[in-house]
Parts: sequence; structure tokens; C-alpha cells
Amino acid sequence: MSAKIDSQMRPEGELRAENDVSTGVVDDTTLLAELGYKQELRRQYSTLEIFAVAFSIMGLVPSIASTLAFSLPAGPVGMVWGWLTTSILIFVVGLAMADMASAMPTAGGLYWWTHYFAGEKYKNALSFLVGYSNTLGLIGGICSVDYTLSLLVLACVSIARDGQWSASNGIIYGVYVGVVLLHAVCAVFAGPVMPKIQIFSIVVNAAMIVATVVALPVGKVRRGEALNPASYIFGHVENLTAWPTGWAFILSFLAPIWSIGFFDSCVHMSEEALHAARAVPLGILWSAGCACVLGFLVLTVIAASMNRDVSATTGSVFGQPMAQIYYDALGKRGALGFTGVLIVIQFLVGLSLIVAASRQAWAFSRDGALPFSRYFRHVSKRKHLRYQPVRATVSLAAVCIVFGLLCLINSVAANALFSLFVASNYVAWGTPILCRVIWSKTRFRPGVFHTGLLSRPIACVATLWLVFGLVLSMFPSGGPNPRPEEMNYTIVINGFVWVACMAYYFLFARRWFTGPKVTVEVPAGEVLSDEKHA
Repeated sequence: MSAKIDSQMRPEGELRAENDVSTGVVDDTTLLAELGYKQELRRQYSTLEIFAVAFSIMGLVPSIASTLAFSLPAGPVGMVWGWLTTSILIFVVGLAMADMASAMPTAGGLYWWTHYFAGEKYKNALSFLVGYSNTLGLIGGICSVDYTLSLLVLACVSIARDGQWSASNGIIYGVYVGVVLLHAVCAVFAGPVMPKIQIFSIVVNAAMIVATVVALPVGKVRRGEALNPASYIFGHVENLTAWPTGWAFILSFLAPIWSIGFFDSCVHMSEEALHAARAVPLGILWSAGCACVLGFLVLTVIAASMNRDVSATTGSVFGQPMAQIYYDALGKRGALGFTGVLIVIQFLVGLSLIVAASRQAWAFSRDGALPFSRYFRHVSKRKHLRYQPVRATVSLAAVCIVFGLLCLINSVAANALFSLFVASNYVAWGTPILCRVIWSKTRFRPGVFHTGLLSRPIACVATLWLVFGLVLSMFPSGGPNPRPEEMNYTIVINGFVWVACMAYYFLFARRWFTGPKVTVEVPAGEVLSDEKHA
């Protein structure tokens, strides 16, 4: 596509480095035009800041704290080796995604890639399914992060009262609503400085990792207790479930599956990234790689410092196993201090997530797939809110508040909703990769980043892992014959979402949803070829 198209699709107003070719804005905008879209958002995120979005959303220590209940029942072996095994496989998924993200960087990347690669008969339906799965998965992620943040806040109150107080469901929901609203307000009004907030998030996360790795063993030694030996850290097996011991270890994979779950946020920030074809894949790989290495380090230290009686930690009166581990090693004040920092980090996790999710919802609305798409696809032109999808952000917060009403029932109902983000995301990640493997042997054109001859084998391994992880996410963690309150309702919630999505498509949407739309202004006599925009 000729360079002259670029001048016709730039939005009115001042974009960062608009006339500076050295920033890569012109190249980014031209590449976006080749995908069929005009530049509407502000390109202001550097490669480091794109990485920071995904790294911030992972929030390594609070994510580990939130998911210890999945890995602790298998003991230290499940915690440490389960994390390392799974995170390596998830990194392979990141490699497969990075290949496509470099070649076709757009905010709605996952459903766009699906439509591009899939066979002619299936591309519209599969693209529609992936777009809804990704959007609802991100909504489930926001709900899960903010619900966990609410529990952390209330765990501080419980620690301060020595475990003599616990919050009611009504109080939990009230704190949850306040957190969601605060995230929405910050996401809207802090847009111009959001890249700098992401850098701050890297610093806070790194400091928390270092503090945890240092403070836990030092605190335990100062309390006159010896650290657990290597034989316990790397070789002690527990089974606090009714499953066979081997399967209990496999179920410990759920901890990293839940924790390393949002590196696709880099994809959703593509249209705000400088040098997107390079920044987005590097952001994906750096965040997944750091999670693998640093998570293994943190969990090794936790295993060295924790109470050898695993059941005492899983049954903590504070409602959070990690809070109990901090309490055992550092005492009441130390536990309060670290839990307070966890709250700050978890808040930054939720903030980054609602920003990334709003870009996916906005992109899907731009292609006319969501109800009231004309309303949601609006990009603000107000002075302090320019180039931001404000309506999409506020609407996401409203949906999360409604979905969060399940908190009022019990934690089982809440967890059923929050399971959306694992299963739906795995479908959204796996479908475009699978479509590329099945239908597109020659159509894929590498971008700046490419894995070369290993590209297709990597895609095949990633697909197999995602299918396995999807099935695994639907198992009840306690045992094969769960009571209603122990049941894993992932298949129920996600099954309803997938069936409802496809029913909506075949009954109504297939008449008007034809895949990604062309929004770029094409000069007379020039068209976008099918190879550029499928």
C-alpha cells in the first residue's frame, strides 16, 4: 500500500511524534492501514511500556498468592515443579502468539487472525466465537482480580484483629464495587500518563519479588526456625485431595494457568504501541519469560519458608494461604506490611487489565460485533480524554459490577464466574493458532519477529497444550465426587457462553457480521487486497 494513504487516515489533532518518522509512527500507521484500519488511538507506548502492561497484569507475587490454593494440595513438588513445567509450555504459546502479533499487530488481534487464517466456510463463525470468548474472558479476569483484591483488603482487617473477624458476602461485594469503580475512573482520567504508571508497576512488582525472596527466609531464621531442606522443597509430595497423587500434581498446573494468563494484553495494546511489529511480540515473550523464571524463584523461597504442615497453611483463618505464610515467617506487623504492598500491586493489576480489556471491547465494536457497537466504538475527542475508548471502559466496569453480584451468593458462585477468564482465554488463544496450523501453510507472512523453521512445530505444541489446559480447567480440584459447593462450574458457565454466542451468530449475527471491517480511507483507484485484509 502506498505511503500517500497514511496522510488521509491520520486522526485530526496532535498525535505523539506525528511528524517524526524516526519514532516509527508512520510505519505503524501504514501497517495498520494494510490490515484495514485507520489510526484512532494515540501511539505512546514504548516496547518497555508494552511489556509493562502484561507484566503488571500478571502481578507475579499477588498472582502466586491468589493461586496457592491450587498448588499447595500437591505439596512443595506441585508448587515448584508444577509451576516450572507449566510456565515453559505457556511460554511456547507466547512464541506462537508473538509470530502472529508481529506480522499483524491490531487491537482485536486474536479474532482478526482467526478470520484471516480460517477456511472460507468457518472464518466468520470462528472469528465471532473468538471475539466473544476473548472479551468475556477479559471481563472474567477483571472480576477475578478485583474480587481477590477485595479479599486481600479484608484479610488485612482479619490479620489486624488476629483472625477474630471475617467479612460477610455483603461487605465483600461492597468493597468489590468500590474497587471496580475506582479502576474505571483511573483508567479514564489517567490515560495520558498510563505508560508511566506501567513503568511504576514494574518497579513495585520487582521490589515485591526481591522483598519476598529476602524477607521470608530471614524472618523465619530470626524467629529461631530452620529453613526447610532442599529435599522438602524439591521432593516432598503431599496429596490433600481425593484424586490420585499423580493427578493432584497435574492439577497444580492450574496455579500457573491462572497466574500467567494475560500476556495477550500486549496484542490489545498494538494500536497504541510504537514500533508495534517489534514491541508487541517482545512484550509477550518478556512477560511470559519473566513469569517462568521469577515465579520459580519465588515459589522455591516460599517452599523453603512455609510451615511443613501444608494443611495448616491451606486452612488459614485469614482466608489467604499467602497471608498465613507471611504471618508465620514475619509475624503480625510483617504480614500486614506485605499484604498491604500486595494490595497496591493487585490494584495496578486490575488497572492495567481494564485498560487492555477496553481496547479489545472497542476493537470488537469497531467491527460491529457487540450489541450497541456504534456507541461502544466511540473514541473520545474531549481535551483531557482524547484518543481513549471511554465508553468501552465505563461499560466494562458496569458489566463487572453486575456480574459481581454472584459474590452475594457464595465463593463457589463467584469462582464459577471468574473461571471465565481461563477457559475463554484458552479458546481465544488456541483457535487462531489452530487455524494457522490447519488452513494456512503458505499464507502466513512473517513480521519483524519470527521463529523461522520452528514456527509451525511451535504452533502445534501450543495448540496441544491449550487443549489440555482447557480440559484441565474444568476438573474439580478436590476430588472426583464433589459436593455442590466443591463443584467446578467452569464447563457450565463457559458452555453457556459458547452455546449462546453461536446461537446468537447463527440466528442473527451471520446476516451482518462478515468479519473485520475496513475503516481506513482508501484513495480512489486503490483497494485493499484480500491478502492484506481477509
